[in-house]
Amino acid sequence: MWFRKPRSLGARGEDIAVRALRRAGYRILSRNTRLGQYEIDVIGREGDTTAFIEVKTRRTSDPVPPEENVGPLKRRHIVAAARRYMAREDDPEQYYRFDIVSVVVPEQGKPEVAILRDAFRPE
Repeated sequence: MWFRKPRSLGARGEDIAVRALRRAGYRILSRNTRLGQYEIDVIGREGDTTAFIEVKTRRTSDPVPPEENVGPLKRRHIVAAARRYMAREDDPEQYYRFDIVSVVVPEQGKPEVAILRDAFRPE
């Protein structure tokens, strides 16, 4: 008899985030995209803008909001990966931005999702 391995909180959060992004009008281009030594959780398009999206998932008992866990080092890694993507795509008509999706998964009830568009800029 085989049992399915339980999905991690992060994987569940990414699934929840992708559904919310689609409902908000994003077209999902890829998930868990490795570009060089770094990874981007979700790459999506909203209108004429490509968004590099970091998903942060937490339980309600965590004192810090999920989006606050995307610090300067993580941002630099996301930007480095995004630059590889932009060089590969080489589309001068395309706009780019960095979004964060915050997912809070309570023990009971529905998850809370916040899409933070243009959450940070490259340094």
